[in-house]
Amino acid sequence: MDATFAHALCAPLATARLRLLPLTAAHARDAWAPMQDDALYTWMSARKPASVDALEQNWKRLESRLSPNGQQAWPTWAVVLQTNGALLGRVDAVVEPDGLCSNFGYYLFPPHWGQGYASEAVQAAANHLLAQGVHRLVATVTVGNHASERVLQKAGFVLTRILPNNDELRGVWVDDAEYVRQASIGPA
Repeated sequence: MDATFAHALCAPLATARLRLLPLTAAHARDAWAPMQDDALYTWMSARKPASVDALEQNWKRLESRLSPNGQQAWPTWAVVLQTNGALLGRVDAVVEPDGLCSNFGYYLFPPHWGQGYASEAVQAAANHLLAQGVHRLVATVTVGNHASERVLQKAGFVLTRILPNNDELRGVWVDDAEYVRQASIGPA
């Protein structure tokens, strides 16, 4: 994967209320406390970071915008409020060399749920990736996570299938709903 292209995929973005900034290790300090909230992990298989330093080291690795083997682009944005720069969460993607986004994900910290921020951030990131030549975005959501399903639907993603036993949440295998957004082919 070309490093210049990987960085272009992670360009800063702006919406009416938000800025999506390339995520860096510097965001870890602001993310640490909100990432300790158990509610964040209700639908997410990730684990709480072990320490602020561990989170910084993890996010430092993302600054190259490339997977460790250099084969995939990993655009990852910090979602912040335009008004005061408060960190609300993150949006990320895995983009394959052929232009397929094989994993599009996001989370917002619980105090910011239900205010439309996730929809706004997901729409902006998805639109940007498609404008950069990514032709298909794939996201998975644990079956039953209706709020995240609505976020994806508002951003133009369509349910394509259910993936049985696709993820593990707190030691239990769960089904995922796969949502896809395709690039426009043009007028019919």
